Amino acid sequence: MDKKIKKSQQSKTSQVVHEILEWIYAIIIALIIATFVHVFVGQITRVSGQSMDPTLHNGEYLLVSRWIHLSGEMPQYGNIVIIDSRVERPHTWTDDVTDVADTYLSLFSSKFDNKTAWVKRVIGLPGDTLQFKDGHVWRNGKELQEPYINNGVMHYQRQGVIKIPAGYIYVMGDNRDHSTDSRFIGPVPMKNILGKVVYEF
Repeated sequence: MDKKIKKSQQSKTSQVVHEILEWIYAIIIALIIATFVHVFVGQITRVSGQSMDPTLHNGEYLLVSRWIHLSGEMPQYGNIVIIDSRVERPHTWTDDVTDVADTYLSLFSSKFDNKTAWVKRVIGLPGDTLQFKDGHVWRNGKELQEPYINNGVMHYQRQGVIKIPAGYIYVMGDNRDHSTDSRFIGPVPMKNILGKVVYEF
């Protein structure tokens, strides 16, 4: 009887270990797939803050295409993009992989929000000249018509002209008076464009 009990206990232990190993294997596969999708296809992220009001609101979810990041494709005026705000350093593949955990954990809690990934609108492209006067942006000598910005005007003035260098873009938040953007960090390298927002919900 003792032998039968021992065999039964060993069998149960073996089953438990087998199930645990299967769960670990499934989790590893899921993480690999999630990393692949995040790096090469797209991601879901959440808006944190009011810098894109009234277009995007705090807590909204965004579907982001990674194609623009992978291909180096030039964005278009008005595109809403996700950038790596650390413009003093190039964004690398290592950053892409390490950002995965924070991105998906942030869907459940704002304390995991990636503070370096910002959502902004493309205002200027390489070779453009920008001026800020009369509460509006002037691009290449013409005042921009921007119905999407909060309150219609901004309380920001700057003397002189900004010329955007090759390989860089200029981004701003729609809530101009409450946005940290290229006015403060400078133009953004193309490599630091992490994706383009294709849908919000």
